[in-house]
Amino acid sequence: MAVSWAWDCSERPACVMRKKGKGGKTEKTEYGLVQLCNCPFPLFPLFHLGAICRISWVDTSEISDTILYNDYDKLTKDAFRLPGMKTTLTRQTEEPAAAARPRIPSDEELEAAGRQSLALENASPEEIIRWAVETYFPKLAMATAFGPEGCVILSMLAKIEPRVYVFNLDTGYQFQETLDTRDRIAEKYGLVVQYQRADLSVEEFEAAHGGPLYHRDSNRCCGERKLKVLRRAIVGYDAWMSGIRRDQSLHRAGAPIVGWDRKFGLMKISPLANWTQKAVWERILEENIPYNPLHDKGYPSIGCWPCTRAIEEGEDERAGRWSSTEKTECGLHTTDD
Repeated sequence: MAVSWAWDCSERPACVMRKKGKGGKTEKTEYGLVQLCNCPFPLFPLFHLGAICRISWVDTSEISDTILYNDYDKLTKDAFRLPGMKTTLTRQTEEPAAAARPRIPSDEELEAAGRQSLALENASPEEIIRWAVETYFPKLAMATAFGPEGCVILSMLAKIEPRVYVFNLDTGYQFQETLDTRDRIAEKYGLVVQYQRADLSVEEFEAAHGGPLYHRDSNRCCGERKLKVLRRAIVGYDAWMSGIRRDQSLHRAGAPIVGWDRKFGLMKISPLANWTQKAVWERILEENIPYNPLHDKGYPSIGCWPCTRAIEEGEDERAGRWSSTEKTECGLHTTDD
């Protein structure tokens, strides 16, 4: 018996699968992505009806275990039972309950983190991620903007622990190529990264401030559409992973493998801190890891489209970010408040 259920699907689909159609043309079919026994499994196509998507199970006779879904965009946060089925659809990794106040680390914890960071200095990124999972999961999160480093870490997470909560700070100003990279990651690895967004849409935000802020006050723009959103996204988590490398900038040169993030109030793990740009791209090419196609057009570092340009030959890899200004970081990876 087919079972149908509908939800508001004004956001992007969980995953995009492509197949060859008649005449050799490529047809695009959008799928919701679930996990059955920890294996990525595209179970149902989404049929768009205006702002509504209808999920149809054509054959549910062999499904009896809990189905874990990985698309958080517009699905309810609560577990629910599908009509006529014994199956419960639940979050892949439940977000921890909101904490009343930021956690303050003990001196012992800070000292232990320092020792652990030193112990992991010569470890591989996979070993660092495995340690992070063993130590903090399920209260371990990861933020990614789908840069080359983030894509490499996602490829590793897919093998080590695909249930880690991964999110993207969708400012509303990201390149379309960046958003498409999310779909390609989902298609290859079954990891669907959740979008975390500001309360106001771009249109509402610009109307409230008399137009775009990205050129007039880029610090405030980043603060409202990235930093504030990250603070909300990591509430209840004990640690988060990032893809920063020490050789990217002076601000990042002293980044530890494991260290307390005073700005956001949790432990920060940087599995690729001691990797180079060359090492990252070697891994991408060796394993055919999906990456943002803008990297092939002169964009080594990609943020929001109004504040990112292609670089010239000989320029630093982050020279295209907030070009012609003194700004070099959005604030996510600086120690200042």
